[in-house]
Amino acid sequence: MAAKLKKGDKVVVLAGKDKGKEGSISSVNPAAGKAIVEGVNVAIRHQKQSQTSQGGRTPQAMPIDLSNLALLDANGKATRVGFRMEGDKKVRFAKTTGDVIDA
Repeated sequence: MAAKLKKGDKVVVLAGKDKGKEGSISSVNPAAGKAIVEGVNVAIRHQKQSQTSQGGRTPQAMPIDLSNLALLDANGKATRVGFRMEGDKKVRFAKTTGDVIDA
């Protein structure tokens, strides 16, 4: 199946503790059906001190399920993603506006 959400897309969280937050996708794991979004689903990770690093508590974005994310369209609203052929090229488009996402 083609990827509806890709790295760099601006998304909004639809469900969970971070519902309504917006961010950019930094990485996608299609096999697990999860993505890491900057500033969303942040957990504190404890780093042990070593000779080279200071150690302490560092915030880290954890993966969130793709079904809980929606793409933001040009108007800043959540939209579903569809596919269509333009010429001989398959492109993604926003269902709310019909605008092409991939140029």
